[in-house]
Amino acid sequence: MAESLEWLLSDAKAVDGWIKNWLFQKSDGSILAPRLLAAMEYASLNGGKRMRAGLVCASARMAHKYSHKNTADAAIGVAVAVEFLHAYSLVHDDLPAMDDADLRRGIASTHKKFDEATAILAGDALQTASFEVLCEPQLGLLAQQRMELIGCLSMAAGVSGMAGGQMLDLEAETKSYDITEVTQMQALKTGALITASAVMGGIVAGGDKSLIKALFNYAENLGIAFQITDDLLDYQGSETQLGKPVGQDNIRGKASYVKHYGLDGAAKKAQEFAEKACDSLQDYQEHAIQLHALAKFTINRTH
Repeated sequence: MAESLEWLLSDAKAVDGWIKNWLFQKSDGSILAPRLLAAMEYASLNGGKRMRAGLVCASARMAHKYSHKNTADAAIGVAVAVEFLHAYSLVHDDLPAMDDADLRRGIASTHKKFDEATAILAGDALQTASFEVLCEPQLGLLAQQRMELIGCLSMAAGVSGMAGGQMLDLEAETKSYDITEVTQMQALKTGALITASAVMGGIVAGGDKSLIKALFNYAENLGIAFQITDDLLDYQGSETQLGKPVGQDNIRGKASYVKHYGLDGAAKKAQEFAEKACDSLQDYQEHAIQLHALAKFTINRTH
């Protein structure tokens, strides 16, 4: 990974450590379902990029420069909550009733490693774990911050976010979507949690309304750029690098920017959305270096 993203590796390591410790505390003998805990661990510690966690932390660091509130430890906890929710969404997304994927990041998906029922329960438990983490006293958050964080994350997960977007994505296999509908679908399915990650980073560091709005606009555009890049990788990527079969979206007839604009046109759109994301931070350029680097990484990644 480029030197400019060494901070992302550091954030990922801290988040992994937090997750391992949290799961270890749950395995102290009081848990009567060790298989469920094992599935949760498998799903949440399987080598992801931790891009959303990095987005929480980078946004918090930018906000800290203006609020002067040192909340690095709390930001890691919030990043863990986001990653638990992300892990839940991937477990359920891989299920036979959804994408029916056997592989995730080069290893067996959770329902293949365990079984379908265990995977469903693991996803459910990971989703609730994300909100449990936000309630941890050790985060040192104010009651108002907790309320805002829980509200932001729950909206990203529900009918106005990932769940709603997943429903639209499933319907798109049998319906014809125009590009406005594709953008809306992707903004919900993928973009909602990415947007929440940035906003939650701003909240935990005490950012003011104008800064939170800038982070929202940045991440809203970043989320679309991220999904377009995902779609491009499904057409052009390497199965070895992606850790899953390629070409599945085309086989299932899924709506995408690639389907509407072609490969070159979609790549251009991804670049445009990434540039819009960075333009949203023009009033904070001095302290937005990490967020700019994350936007560049988003559209240049190979997996």
